[in-house]
Amino acid sequence: MPDMTPAPRRRPLWRLFIMPVLLLVAAAAWSGFWFYAASEVGVRADAWAAQEAKSGRVYECGKRSVAGYPFRLEVRCDDASVSLVSQTAGARTPFTARLGEIMVIAQIYQPRLLIAEFKAPATLADRGQPPSMKVNWTTGQSSVSGLPDVPQRADIVFANPSIDRVNGPVETPLARAGRVELHGRLAEGSAKDHPVIETALQISGGTVQEVHPLLAVPFDADIQTKLTGLKDFTPKPWPERFREIQAAGGHVEIVRSRIQQGDLISVAAGKLSLNAEGRIDGELQLTVAGIEKVIPALGLEKMLEEGVPQATLDRVAPGVKTQDLNNLFGALDKAIPGLGKAVKQNANAGVAAGINSLGKEAELEGKKARAFPLRFVDGAVFFGPLKVAQIPPLF
Repeated sequence: MPDMTPAPRRRPLWRLFIMPVLLLVAAAAWSGFWFYAASEVGVRADAWAAQEAKSGRVYECGKRSVAGYPFRLEVRCDDASVSLVSQTAGARTPFTARLGEIMVIAQIYQPRLLIAEFKAPATLADRGQPPSMKVNWTTGQSSVSGLPDVPQRADIVFANPSIDRVNGPVETPLARAGRVELHGRLAEGSAKDHPVIETALQISGGTVQEVHPLLAVPFDADIQTKLTGLKDFTPKPWPERFREIQAAGGHVEIVRSRIQQGDLISVAAGKLSLNAEGRIDGELQLTVAGIEKVIPALGLEKMLEEGVPQATLDRVAPGVKTQDLNNLFGALDKAIPGLGKAVKQNANAGVAAGINSLGKEAELEGKKARAFPLRFVDGAVFFGPLKVAQIPPLF
């Protein structure tokens, strides 16, 4: 009996090529998309730079390149610079910052998040002048989420930042820190046309030189604020932005500020706003623990021995003249020999008693403390009745 088993049907060979062909098409489409996105980087960057230039912030890039194929975009800018014009009240001279390299990274599958890395050092200079300051760091990174619409969050972190004054080949230290972090975000429920910004600034191991020996002692700071009065994020000069905030009745709320320097701990909270002249008004409630240990470092005794500069008196005691103090100490010595000198030598104790009389007893983190009002009146800063600083107008 003949074998009637049918021969097996051969499957068409073209089916074997379906998946490879589909993968090839997908790869080609993805490559086309990546190269199109890479080509748009320059267009978008130039458009953004043109907008910023109208606001007095001129960004330039000596050499721009795009890499990262296939899953991300790495935009590298060599010899980057930014020139600031009219960003402070009354100042129109351009100020230029330069740094060697900025690299911005965006994942293709997460395009609304941008991560940037900054290569140190950076130099700061007035237009046409050699660098006057040099900024260095070991790691500098930032991230912005929510682009290209309204940014939802922005962060910037520097590890071991330092600022030096540059005078030819000589570099003089100005400021140091172990770490500096600045975080900002849109407050929950904030409207796009009237955004409320929450910020947090953290400084670890900070020091400042050339101001006062007290500031050369390392300190830690944690400052949280909330800003209201913004209309939008349209690029504009900062004086114009400040004027807009003032007209809208906006303010900066210091939600919490904590600064620690050795045994000294201070916390503050309150609101600050701008008046029609662009000067700061407001009040902060300041609570300080360990202030009695800091007063001797102010060097009041030495200052009185050597003579108080008139500029200092104008700042802390307007209307009082240096000669008035000298006459006072001379009169005390004539009345009771040695009394004027004794008053000078006990200046720190007198100031401590005076400061204690300004505030009220409080407790801070389990330690005895004093609570004081820190008032801002038309740009002047008052510690009780004493004027301690004058802040220039912001527009």
